Amino acid sequence: MKLRIKGNSLRLRVTRSELARLLRGEEIEETVRFGPSPEARLSYALVARQQSPPVSVDCNLPKLTVALSKEQAKIWSSESEVGVYASLDAGSAGPLEVIVEKDFACLDRSDEDNADTFANPHAGQTC
Repeated sequence: MKLRIKGNSLRLRVTRSELARLLRGEEIEETVRFGPSPEARLSYALVARQQSPPVSVDCNLPKLTVALSKEQAKIWSSESEVGVYASLDAGSAGPLEVIVEKDFACLDRSDEDNADTFANPHAGQTC
């Protein structure tokens, strides 16, 4: 799983196997280590929960968790769905944009870089 943070937005990119694990009820988690100290880290996770909002974010540093409702995760898993997009209230900071997308194969990368990605819908097209 890949995480991109830009301004007041979070974007997660999820591979095929990670989506399958999410649908089985597993938490998908990654950790970035910034140094040898155990505290010098940031963990981020994606979970599917039995909950009412389709998307929520829990920030209990050093862990950031994006949660999808189980219903939303199931809808997103269909072949035609690319991502889940939400704008969450972050108070006076303005909205927090949350994007959870399937990780599509890059058209200009090697097969190794594209391992476990989703087929790119633009493959075979010319620009």
